[in-house]
Amino acid sequence: MISFFEAGISSLAIHRVGNKMNDEGYVLSDAALEVADELLGNLLMQYFVTPFTKTNEVYRFYQANDDLNLNEVYYIVQGIFDDQAGFDEGSRQLAKCLYEVAGHPKIKSGELYVARFSNLQMEGELLDAIGIFKSETKETYLKVSPQSGGFGLAYDSEGINIHKLDKGCLIFNTEGDQGYKVAVVDNTNRGQDAAVYWKDDFLKLRVRNDNYHQTNNVLGIYKNFVTQKIDEDFEVSKADKIDLLNRSMQYFKEKESFDLGEFSNEVIGNEQGIASFLKYKTDHENEMESPIPDSFDINAAAVKKQSRVYKSVLKLDKNFHIYIHGDKQLIEKGFDDGKGMNFYKVFFKEEA
Repeated sequence: MISFFEAGISSLAIHRVGNKMNDEGYVLSDAALEVADELLGNLLMQYFVTPFTKTNEVYRFYQANDDLNLNEVYYIVQGIFDDQAGFDEGSRQLAKCLYEVAGHPKIKSGELYVARFSNLQMEGELLDAIGIFKSETKETYLKVSPQSGGFGLAYDSEGINIHKLDKGCLIFNTEGDQGYKVAVVDNTNRGQDAAVYWKDDFLKLRVRNDNYHQTNNVLGIYKNFVTQKIDEDFEVSKADKIDLLNRSMQYFKEKESFDLGEFSNEVIGNEQGIASFLKYKTDHENEMESPIPDSFDINAAAVKKQSRVYKSVLKLDKNFHIYIHGDKQLIEKGFDDGKGMNFYKVFFKEEA
């Protein structure tokens, strides 16, 4: 979805942003950095952009009252796109904005890079983009150099691994009135309170409601319904749960478009189960304030992503794993009184 074969960096500014709670402050550069070395430019492109080549979800800037100009990052980035001469001051304003939301004790200080790109490819279009990146993790590197009669050895304890971008976003200069197209990466503080400050507190993003998001969302909601919610209303065996998941994945792989009524009847096929799923879906939409349409085109990339987390494995104690991919009628569960243990009977025609 994102590639950079024809791209280049036209402007780059570097600042340092600390933790506000710890009064670490920030250090702002007076002017943008000139990247004249071609190899350095290529390394920076690899560091900044490569992590986004595998992202699929597209975000947009938003503001609770729908006035996008009240979103500070959106307003600053819009100014940079409209006025190339404002890049330096815009990058400094972005650093100040980031510092203001860096109030969690686990947020690390680090360098903030603001870059302007030309000819980044996004969904088939060549576009200008603004990139905002933060490096927080430092690593130690050894450097071996030849000396008379042998080699010398030195180290750098404050090195940055160009294969490990901590945080970043790419803001593409298109659909600005809707909040631009934005891709985001955050590889630090996962699952912790500190993680929300980059995407939610600083950038203020929400997922673009396209068919990728819709496909991914329905598959995720249905998976959670089967694995977490359904037991509250029904007595369902693990084999039946796996069958429900397999049938949903088969539906999304075989169909070109999703229809809620058709999906409910073909995959769930039980009136009470359908009612329970629809209520669960509605509760999710209300909680996330993000409605999902009853019909949309199915996105193959989202199906592929979800297929990796859809489990079809029946785990039996620590002795056996049964992979269920097909007809659930060919597996039966029972109880052996003599052994005092449960068992599964599996029917097949031939061994592979």
